Amino acid sequence: MITQDDTVNNVINAMLAMQRYPWEQGVCAQALYEAGKDELWIPMAFDAVKRMDILGRLAMVGGGDTVSDPAANGEVCLRAYQKTGDRFFLNGAEKMLDYLMNKAPRTEDRVICHNDVSFFEGYSKFQLWIDGLYMVPPFLAVMGEIDEAFRQLKGYVKHLFDEEQGLFFHIKDVRQGKFVRKVFWATGNGWALMGIARLMQEAQRLNREDMFIYLNRLFINLLDAMKKYSLPDGRFRDILDKEDSFIDGTSSMMYASSVYRGVYKGFISRDYLKFADLAYESVKRDIDPFGIVRHVAGCPDFVSEGTSAEAQAAFIMANAWKKAAIDHKLEEKDS
Repeated sequence: MITQDDTVNNVINAMLAMQRYPWEQGVCAQALYEAGKDELWIPMAFDAVKRMDILGRLAMVGGGDTVSDPAANGEVCLRAYQKTGDRFFLNGAEKMLDYLMNKAPRTEDRVICHNDVSFFEGYSKFQLWIDGLYMVPPFLAVMGEIDEAFRQLKGYVKHLFDEEQGLFFHIKDVRQGKFVRKVFWATGNGWALMGIARLMQEAQRLNREDMFIYLNRLFINLLDAMKKYSLPDGRFRDILDKEDSFIDGTSSMMYASSVYRGVYKGFISRDYLKFADLAYESVKRDIDPFGIVRHVAGCPDFVSEGTSAEAQAAFIMANAWKKAAIDHKLEEKDS
């Protein structure tokens, strides 16, 4: 009989077998860090530093002109230093921070761009992708730059957040003032949820109450807005409000992991757990015998169904925080 632990181990093994871009190395290592797999995430942090480019961007294998994606590796480098005392890791985290603070291209209102080039004809490179809300602000925060992290988050809200729907659009050319991809991409909103949750955790740790209240309100509003577009099994369409869009499990695991973290940390009510559990079980059923999470937005273009390292990572995160939330509830009953 295949146990829960067998399923998670299979997903981890499949994830580690996948080729990875900078953001994938980062989110995969972060997932393993959050799951307590020190024997895996520390070597991944090591490799991220070994593959740092001369500008200070971590894990630059196939990264090209990416700006924000390498920062997804930053926190695990910091945590590896704290765990081992090896300044090799701290050097990597500090160079990544220096790149973001002093070298990265920014919009006129000082928001860090997603890339240093446009991949879309007719647009400038001064673009914001909602993916970056996960990559940049949480790393800035844990490196002691929480005010800058908060300013960056507000930049994403200013340029990409739709007040009417309560959701984030995907990509905007800020210099030209027009959207490159004006869709409510489910995975993009999942990235946003996870980034806000991590930033909220740091604001809480530092007793930044005003910041925490703002983030918590945004977090809950986004949870509620996404839930309106959920399917009966708890998953989402790749484009949330597009009925002919394919089913995507990555976003639902990003949602679930954010709910479980939020409940564990006391950010949100336990009322969200039922929906998160429904999504978690639906995605779990879609994991094949090799541990590959199916029915997700597929790498490398993420515009059609396929497989991805971030789908694997999102499931690992959801499982880790689900266990934490359950264990916390059991502790409350015993006390």
